[in-house]
Amino acid sequence: MAIALGDEWSQKRISLLESKEVIEPELLSKVAQALRVPEEAIKNFDEEKAIYNIQNNYEGANAGSGALGQYQNYHDCTFNPLEKWLEVLDENKKLYERLLNSEREKVEILKQTLTDVVKK
Repeated sequence: MAIALGDEWSQKRISLLESKEVIEPELLSKVAQALRVPEEAIKNFDEEKAIYNIQNNYEGANAGSGALGQYQNYHDCTFNPLEKWLEVLDENKKLYERLLNSEREKVEILKQTLTDVVKK
């Protein structure tokens, strides 16, 4: 932040700024620009709301407890993962069969070409 505010700023000066109860409007404007937030966000800052927000709005905050707590939040899944996995296996089997048939056709074509060449 000191770099964003300018050459005359140091970590010590930033610490002093943080400890102030009241900040001059011009300085507040510079700080808001450095932090890329509206001035009103700094003016209306509420520590309790910020703590509540942090505690309740991170990924997995309401997922439950226990070793598998992070997965308990997916009770409203609209498909059965096992069925999807079986569908993929079936599709892979079909693709393999098509590939195998294609290779068999190539072998037959090569056999026929070899037979034609030998006859000549």
